[in-house]
Amino acid sequence: MNKVDIESMIQLYVEAEKSVLSGKSITFNGQQMTMENLSEIRSGRKEWERRLSSCNSSTNGRPRYKLARFPR
Repeated sequence: MNKVDIESMIQLYVEAEKSVLSGKSITFNGQQMTMENLSEIRSGRKEWERRLSSCNSSTNGRPRYKLARFPR
């Protein structure tokens, strides 16, 4: 997934979290979510935030470091 897709998923989780916190029940990824599912929603959001962090810490899909190779 690209950065825009990851950011969209984070936004979906944030909206789901807001809805549940305001007392609504929502359907998210085919499941009915209520206040009891708040920890699942937060866990999902954190996973997508980790993916975004990983995406931001690389350049063109490559890590920002280089490996040194020494001749034998």
